[in-house]
Amino acid sequence: MRKYIISCSLLLMSLCMQAQEKWTLRQCVDYATKNNIDLKQQSLEVKNSEINLSTSKNSRLPDLNASLGQSFNFGRSTLGSNISESVNSSRSSFGVSTSVPLFTGFQIPNQIKADRLTLQAATEGLKKAKENLELQVVSLYLDVLFKKEILKVYKEQVALSDQQVERTSVLVDAGKVPASQLYDIKAQLAKDESNVTLAQNDLSLSLLNLSQALNLTSSETFDIAEPSLDGVVDNSLASVLPPDQVYQMALGIKPHVREAEYKLESSKKSLKVAQAGYWPTLSFGAGYSTSYQSVSGQQNPSFRNQIRDFGSEYISFNLNIPIFNRFETRNRVRTANLNIENQNLALENVKLALYKEIQQAYQSAVSAEAKYRSAGKAFEAAEESFKYARERYDIGKSTVFEYNEAQTKLLSGKSERIQAKYDFIFRAKILDFYQGKEIIIE
Repeated sequence: MRKYIISCSLLLMSLCMQAQEKWTLRQCVDYATKNNIDLKQQSLEVKNSEINLSTSKNSRLPDLNASLGQSFNFGRSTLGSNISESVNSSRSSFGVSTSVPLFTGFQIPNQIKADRLTLQAATEGLKKAKENLELQVVSLYLDVLFKKEILKVYKEQVALSDQQVERTSVLVDAGKVPASQLYDIKAQLAKDESNVTLAQNDLSLSLLNLSQALNLTSSETFDIAEPSLDGVVDNSLASVLPPDQVYQMALGIKPHVREAEYKLESSKKSLKVAQAGYWPTLSFGAGYSTSYQSVSGQQNPSFRNQIRDFGSEYISFNLNIPIFNRFETRNRVRTANLNIENQNLALENVKLALYKEIQQAYQSAVSAEAKYRSAGKAFEAAEESFKYARERYDIGKSTVFEYNEAQTKLLSGKSERIQAKYDFIFRAKILDFYQGKEIIIE
C-alpha cells in the first residue's frame, strides 16, 4: 500500500510539473533521447558489440574443464586358460584438463581488432540516430512556434475586425455608410473568428505531433516555451556557407561517415581473420585423470589408494596443419574480399549522399532567405496599403469590400513572412547540423 501511494504521488508530481513548466527545445531533445525506443534498441546493439569484443579478448585465455565418468559391466569375463566367470564391475573416472592457444595464424588479434572497429561503428550508429532524432524534434518544435505565431496574427485580426464593427456601427448611425456594410464587416469578423479556431486546431495538432515524438504519456497539458527570435534571421546568415566548405567540415565529424569508415576497416580485419585458415595452429594442453574400479566378489583396494595409484598427468603440444578443407578457407577469403568491396561502395555512397544533402540544404537556405526578404517587402507594402484603406474607410470614402481586400492582403503578407522566417531558420539549423554545431533556439 505504501509503495502504491508513493508511485501515485510521483506520477502526480510529474503531471504537475508538465502542467506548470513549458518545455524548451533542449528539454524536448533530452527527453526524446532518453525515451525513444529506437535509440534504446540501438544502444542494445552497442552493448552486444561490447560483449563480442570481450569474447574475442578472452579467447586468448586458457580454458579449464572437468570430467566425470561412471561405467558398469555385467556378464561373463575370461580369467585365463579359457575359463570364464560371471563378474560384475563398476568404474568411476575423474579428470581435469586445460588448453591454451599459442599460435592461431594471427586470427585472435585480428578478430579483436575487427570487433573493436565494429563496436566503434555501432557507437557512431547510435550517435547518428540521436542526431536524426534531434533534427526531427527541432523541426516539430519550430512548427509549433510557427503555428503559435500564426494564431497570434489571426487573433490580432479578430481584434481589428471587432474594432471595425464598432466604427462601422458609428458610421451607420451617422448615416455616412449604408447598413449593408455593417453586415459585411460582421461577416468578415465571423470569418476571422473561424480562422482563429482553425489556427488553434492546427496548433493543437502540432503540439500533439511533438509530444508523440517525445513519447509523452499525456499531451493534454504539454506546451513549449516561446523563445525570443529577434535577430535570429540575421544571426543565422553566418550558417549559410558554400556547400564545399560545409562538406569538408561534415566529413570529419558526422557519425554516419565515421560509421561507414569503421565498417570498412572492420571488414579488412575480417579478411585477415579468414586468411588465418591457411596457417597452421599450435596449442598447449595439460591434464590430470584418475579412476576407481570395483569388482563384485573380489577384494578391492580402497577408494583412496586407487585414486592415488591410478592418477596420471599429461602435457601436450598440438600442431594442426591445414592441407585440404574442401575450399572452405578459400571461399571465406573470397567472401571477405567481396565484403570489403561492398563496404567501400557503401562509404562512397554515404559521402556522395552527404554532399547532395548539403547542396540541397544550401540551396534551400538561400531560397528561403530570398523568400523571407521578398515576403518582408510585400508585408510592408500591404501594411501601408491597409493603413490607407482603413483611413479612407473610417471617413466613408471607400467600401467595405476595398477594406476587406486590403485586410486580406495584410493577413496574407503577415502569414507568408512568418512562414518564410521559420523556413529559413530551419534551413539554417540544418546547415548548423552538418557543421557539427549544437542546435540552439533561445
